Amino acid sequence: MPRSGKANHLTPEQLDELRQLSTCVTASAIEPFGVRLSNAGFADSTVRCQFRDLPPVIGYAATARIRSQDPPMGGDDYFYYDRPDWWKSILAIPPPRVAVIEDVDHPPGLGAFIGIVHAQILKALGCVAVVTNGAVRDIGDIQPAGFQLFASSVAVSHAYAHLFDFGGTVRVGGLSIAPGDLVHGDLHGVQTIPLEVAERVPAMARDILKRRKRLIELCRAPDFSLETLQKLMKEEEEEKLKL
Repeated sequence: MPRSGKANHLTPEQLDELRQLSTCVTASAIEPFGVRLSNAGFADSTVRCQFRDLPPVIGYAATARIRSQDPPMGGDDYFYYDRPDWWKSILAIPPPRVAVIEDVDHPPGLGAFIGIVHAQILKALGCVAVVTNGAVRDIGDIQPAGFQLFASSVAVSHAYAHLFDFGGTVRVGGLSIAPGDLVHGDLHGVQTIPLEVAERVPAMARDILKRRKRLIELCRAPDFSLETLQKLMKEEEEEKLKL
């Protein structure tokens, strides 16, 4: 079931703070809170950003599962755009939204469920991106709209692509995502941000960026030495222990 209750939702200002961060800095900022293992919480490299020049996106997950290799049980005379039941379930998720779609075929991605029409429908429903372990298509038509796609492949046809389930936990690129989970993505890939620490992540990220800047400036300095590097690294470690 979708998450509900204001306690699970961030303010627009908090969401915008997270939207300004790269996924890499955000992942590093989540680690100190100890809410998950460092090798969890992000999709693997099979789920790739299709539009690398677009800024980071953030939104609450609206989930579904599809197949494309075989016709749906009702036969192949279906109209795969007409799913008002799914659309209503998407609107039950707070905006902004990210459609997360698991392709359960083996291997996934024979046909693309998301093309230009579905992308426009999802954007009209308040979605800012699609995340799928399957395929997408019409990417040249979708990109100008600023709608982001994360997918494992690009396909020519929709084949028998059809949605058969929605509103449950899905798995894409090794990452389990439940309805209402906070999804963050950019050119590096996709991750979830645990809601219990989400509002504290930007401050942690700013601290990490400040410490990174000091190290980078030292490495670029004309008087760089291993001694000064080791000294700064020790100071950085001491600062981290104080957090």
